[in-house]
Amino acid sequence: MTRRVSIVVPALNEAAGIAATLGVLAPWRAAGHEVIVVDGGSTDATARLATAWADRVLAAPRGRARQMNAGAAAARHGVLLFLHADTRLPPGALAAVERALQRGAAWGRFDVRIDGRSRGLAVVAALMNLRSRATGIATGDQAIFVRRDAFDAVGGFPDQPLMEDVELSRRLKRSAGRPACLRERVVTSGRRWDEHGVWRTVWLMWTLRWRYWRGTPAEVLAQAYH
Repeated sequence: MTRRVSIVVPALNEAAGIAATLGVLAPWRAAGHEVIVVDGGSTDATARLATAWADRVLAAPRGRARQMNAGAAAARHGVLLFLHADTRLPPGALAAVERALQRGAAWGRFDVRIDGRSRGLAVVAALMNLRSRATGIATGDQAIFVRRDAFDAVGGFPDQPLMEDVELSRRLKRSAGRPACLRERVVTSGRRWDEHGVWRTVWLMWTLRWRYWRGTPAEVLAQAYH
C-alpha cells in the first residue's frame, strides 16, 4: 500500500511560477496526497494563486526553516516532502519515494537538473549530485523527503536563516542513517546562477558551506549570502 505524502512548499513572492510548480502536483492530490503551501509574507499574488492548487495555504514567519516546520506541523500524513517553490518534481517521483521507503530508507532526496540560460549549469548540477551522494548531505533544491517519525526525532528544521537543509541532513544522517539518493531528477530554477554568474555563485556557496563546517554561525553566513 502506497504511503500518503504531505508535500510542503515554502514560498515568498513566487507568483510568476507557483502555479507551474503546484500544477505538476495535481495527480498527487488526486491520489490522496496533500499539498501545503506556506507563505512567508509575500507582497505579490503568491498566496492567492496557490489557493487553487493546494489543499491548504498557510501563513508563517518569513524564513524557509520556519515555513517548512509550520507546514510539517499542519501535515496529516506520515511522509513529508519539502519542495521549493521554484522546483518541479519529475514524473514517477511518488513511485520513486515509495520504493526508497520500502527498501528501508528513512529519508532521501532526488538528483537535480538546473534550468537556466547560463552555460555550465549541467556541470554544476552534476557536481551537486555527486557531492550529495558522497557526503550524504542533501540541499533543499533536491526535494528532501523524510518519514515524519524521523523528522520529529531530530526536532525538524533548525531555526536558522541559512544552511537549514545541511543541518537537517547532518542530524538525520546521525539519527536515521544515510539518505536514499534517487537518480530521478527534479528541475530547479537557475535564476540565482543566471543573475549572479555560475562560477561566482558556486564559489560563494562552497565557501559558505566550508565556513559552516568550520563552525561559523548561520546568522553570520546569512549576512554574507544576502
